[in-house]
Amino acid sequence: MKTVTELICDTPLPKMVKVKQKFDSTCIPEDKIAETLLSELSRDEIASKIKPGMTIAITGGSRGINSIALMTKTMVDFVKSKGAKPFITAAMGSHGGATAEGQLQILTDYGITEEAMGCPVKSSMEVVKIGETETGKPVMIDKFAASADGILLINRVKPHTSYRGPYESGLMKMMAIGLGQQAGAEAIHGQHPAIMHELIPMYGKIIMEKANVLGGIAIVENAYDKPYVIKGLTPEEIITEEPKLKDLSYKTIPRLLFDFCNVLIVDQIGKNISGDGMDPNVTGRFCTPYASGGIRAERVVVLDLTEETHGNAQGCGLADVVSRRLYEKMKMEMTYPTAVTNTFLNLMKIPMVMDNDREAIQLALKSCHEGDKAAPKVIRIRNTAHIEEIEVSEAMIPEVMANPNLELASEPYEWKFDESGNLW
Repeated sequence: MKTVTELICDTPLPKMVKVKQKFDSTCIPEDKIAETLLSELSRDEIASKIKPGMTIAITGGSRGINSIALMTKTMVDFVKSKGAKPFITAAMGSHGGATAEGQLQILTDYGITEEAMGCPVKSSMEVVKIGETETGKPVMIDKFAASADGILLINRVKPHTSYRGPYESGLMKMMAIGLGQQAGAEAIHGQHPAIMHELIPMYGKIIMEKANVLGGIAIVENAYDKPYVIKGLTPEEIITEEPKLKDLSYKTIPRLLFDFCNVLIVDQIGKNISGDGMDPNVTGRFCTPYASGGIRAERVVVLDLTEETHGNAQGCGLADVVSRRLYEKMKMEMTYPTAVTNTFLNLMKIPMVMDNDREAIQLALKSCHEGDKAAPKVIRIRNTAHIEEIEVSEAMIPEVMANPNLELASEPYEWKFDESGNLW
């Protein structure tokens, strides 16, 4: 794009510095994760429900939860120790391109395989209707989970990306959306997003009433992607305790310790990072008006997709500019099914595409209007899940020095692009 290149080529790039963000590092040590989870599962309120010979479905989700393979294997082994027969069933709504094969691949990427887990790993888009809402809407769950004698859930509890309510991302949503597969997820998302906070517990409670949900493991992570809390919950406790864990997660999630920047650069987005590719609770870019938070960024640039997202570029529509690298990796067949299901078409829109990273950043800078154009405020992050180490422009150094939770970690330096104008 010769003409565009000529229009932006003189846009200067500010020098950058490395910055460390300091968060609460409290976590369950890796060598204590299995022990902690076993202790929670061993509570009589949960363990007593697992009888010899029962088939037990354990949910396998699509989020990149730290140590998820270890936690899932621990659940499998516990079920076996009770004389029951565990299996893992994919429970991720429309993710994985809304195909059974795609969802199996996601689990494989997380190390959740039959060989590693020591039990069958199943995946299907087929669902079974198990009830109806008061308005006559069908309530559906995965056919494998429906056929099991009992269901054990496992999921991370955290703020949702598109709505606010007592139950956001967590076990209740795992039942309503995850176990619903594409059909169940669509049945909920097809209703107005303004009532999502009502629909999730409505559907979840019906599933707990109609299916044999034995309980679940709720995980709250700290800002460093480590388990902060691992809690075993009975169905009754999912109703009463999950909102408390959700409130806790608001205090532990990573965030950018700045109020504003002209340009936010995100190296990678992906479904393994966030349901929206990049967490709007970090970027401030939400797909609905029913949630808010995060930094206020005048422009957002996204440069690449994670390998784990398999071409699913959901979330690119929340950016203003993307690189050609990202555009060429985007697979419509992986990206669009989620849009059909959740109805948030703006998540999939393709922003302006620039030939390389340098031009993408220059375009974003050139189009900014706020602040001092000679000293723009720029932040660069690897992804929204790992922001303990970031880069900021020289103009933001005074903010760094004034915040005890920020540490300047380098001298100012120039951008390092390769001969193609890319950062890698």
